[in-house]
Amino acid sequence: MLLIKNGRVVDPKSQFDDICDVLVDNGRVVKLAKSIETEGAEVIDATGLVVAPGLIDIHVHFREPGQTHKEDIHTGALAAAAGGFTTVVMMANTNPTISTVETLKEVLESASKENIHIYTNATITQNFDGKHLTDFEALQKAGAISFSDDGIPLQSTKIVKEALDEAKRLGTFIALHEEDPELNGILGFNEHIAQEKFHFCGATGVAEYSMVARDVMIAYDRQAHLHIQHLSKAESVKVVEFAQSLGAPVTAEAAPQHFSKTEDLLLLKGANAKMNPPLRLESDRRAVIEGLKSGVISIIATDHAPHHADEKANADMTKAPSGMTGLETSLSLGLTNLVATGDLTLMQLLEKMTLNPAKMYDFDAGYLAENGPADLVIFADKEERLVSDQFASKASNSPFIGEKLQGVVKYTISNGQIVYQNK
Repeated sequence: MLLIKNGRVVDPKSQFDDICDVLVDNGRVVKLAKSIETEGAEVIDATGLVVAPGLIDIHVHFREPGQTHKEDIHTGALAAAAGGFTTVVMMANTNPTISTVETLKEVLESASKENIHIYTNATITQNFDGKHLTDFEALQKAGAISFSDDGIPLQSTKIVKEALDEAKRLGTFIALHEEDPELNGILGFNEHIAQEKFHFCGATGVAEYSMVARDVMIAYDRQAHLHIQHLSKAESVKVVEFAQSLGAPVTAEAAPQHFSKTEDLLLLKGANAKMNPPLRLESDRRAVIEGLKSGVISIIATDHAPHHADEKANADMTKAPSGMTGLETSLSLGLTNLVATGDLTLMQLLEKMTLNPAKMYDFDAGYLAENGPADLVIFADKEERLVSDQFASKASNSPFIGEKLQGVVKYTISNGQIVYQNK
């Protein structure tokens, strides 16, 4: 048994926000009350701390199989726990890609050994070829919970339509990385800074929002759930809002980096600030925040993308891989750049990091209530931290190293067991 005393319990599902005790036993929350006394329980004094549902990240790259020099499922799980996450959904751009039942089972077997909840996508097309659908039904039966070719856009409208139809038939959905390669230059550099500072064509806004527009309208026509990944452009937010207003079953996510920083960070942090989609303009950053405020963007997801230090250190920044390690800074970035600024309440931030992703996948997660799962995060919402280069992840490719952020995870509890403790 675990007894959490005197914490500020915040539950987005019931909108409960009050000081109380939480008693956990056998992986479930057995009691919530103003004061609980019980014999034999391990006690956590949460005075002055927030007690919330364990965070959920629906967009992580754990690099297993094939790229375990960057990350593996075990170190990814450790990074998730350190960031307050008790549930994550992996992307399928491994090597080999998760396109077959055999690879899927291998990945899920590895994931089952960890002490947080780890799910995975399978690919939409075979080995990301963009032309031939995988066997959605067989992959779903083997444990895939959704489908995505994340990292590679689907250029064929026929494939998008067929994938949406098949996902709808099976009661699931597809998640798309939206950029038209024919409208882009060098990825990882927003078009403005690419032109002004590096003198080449970078990643254009139109490459993103034109493809978002195409695909949300196909989803509208098919009345099939489409999830848009990591929105970064103001126009993309508007396009999703328009599609939703028509009745299109479209959802969208934003990554913390896109509501926290702009393209200027590239000049300060180099390749560690190179990501895809890239950091954009201040007007785009504000538009993403407005999308989060309005609910057009319902989910915050990290796009946790660990890379080896040697890869990021490439003397030619155009050759360095895009992406940043994100699980261990996500909550702090939300607290610092959304809650402390008054853009979202703590309850609203937690909705987008717990309840909403859980609802999208129908997970028994994302809420804190009696008889509910004992997946919890306990954190100091106003305590400052200096982001160091020491991560639980194998990777330290974060542009936030050296920055002061607000919010410190103290405990992460999964299935009623403490899986991370800040010492």
